[in-house]
Amino acid sequence: MPQEFPETIENVAQLEELLSRPTPGVVEALQQTPGDLILLGIAGKMGPTLAQMILRADEAAGITRRVIGVSRFSDESSRQPLEDLGIETIKGDLLDSDFIQSLPDVPNVIYMAGMKFGATGNESLTWAMNTYLPALVCNKYRNSRITAFSTGNIYGLVPANGSGSVETDQPDPVGEYAMSCLGRERMFEHFSRTLEIPMTIIRLNYATECRYGVLVDLALQVYQEQTIDVSMGYVNVIWQGDANAMTLCSLPDATTPPAYLNVAGPRILKVREVCERFGELFGKPVHFTGSEARDALLNNGQYGHQKYGTPLVDVEQIFDWIAPWIQTDGPLLGKPTHFESRSGKF
Repeated sequence: MPQEFPETIENVAQLEELLSRPTPGVVEALQQTPGDLILLGIAGKMGPTLAQMILRADEAAGITRRVIGVSRFSDESSRQPLEDLGIETIKGDLLDSDFIQSLPDVPNVIYMAGMKFGATGNESLTWAMNTYLPALVCNKYRNSRITAFSTGNIYGLVPANGSGSVETDQPDPVGEYAMSCLGRERMFEHFSRTLEIPMTIIRLNYATECRYGVLVDLALQVYQEQTIDVSMGYVNVIWQGDANAMTLCSLPDATTPPAYLNVAGPRILKVREVCERFGELFGKPVHFTGSEARDALLNNGQYGHQKYGTPLVDVEQIFDWIAPWIQTDGPLLGKPTHFESRSGKF
């Protein structure tokens, strides 16, 4: 039975219900993935609703398991809502090897830790988070199944008139952030091979919802009547609820060496047209500068769509949710994506 979606999203509770609504495929995948589950780096943008989707799918399937979330929880207010849902939380520094070794042994690991923003000027910490930490995790969880988040940035810029990078393309990262993310993948691949750890590596570009994401960044610029640089002229996005679902559907398919999965929307969007659409919805003029380059960071998600189902929320629906959210001063995470960076500096 197809899901029904509201015309507008009124509040955070309704938004998070949508973002954490499990599909039948998610319920089936979690039935095939027994045992406790730990999310490393749960306090980021996707972690809370991904964990909530796991709880809801388990409830639908009649599964009882521990769901554990690990983070520094530098913002303590992000911890209690997770506890209220029934997620066990553990606070600590993932770069501390003693802390990693103290974590509970579980058969299922979702790795969401990493560093992007602030990478420029803090390159050593970026490499430590993105390449050293995976080695610590693999040593600790050598007897587990690991699903690790990566990024489509590892592919580098590809022709805008093509269909985007596919999982079998050779990486060509631009800038230290993307290079360190490829380093993360190589560490996971090495330990998957040598320790025979089944893994899936998720290459995501770009999850969005009403509080953050590429479309929110562009909508805010239009709403505030800022001039928008269209040099990075093309992008693909996926509703975060669909990204959550596709990630969880992939859990049983972990392999050694790792399976790779692009998580991206079905369309390549032209930034200029996105902004013009928001201009129509806001009733505001749109101001541009620059011209579209011939290449962009573009991720082809067709393999995942064929395997796990096409995303349920189309981009027009996302426009219709984001515009009134911004017009009514809905809360934002204050975490711009900087997707427009062509130098790879974040």
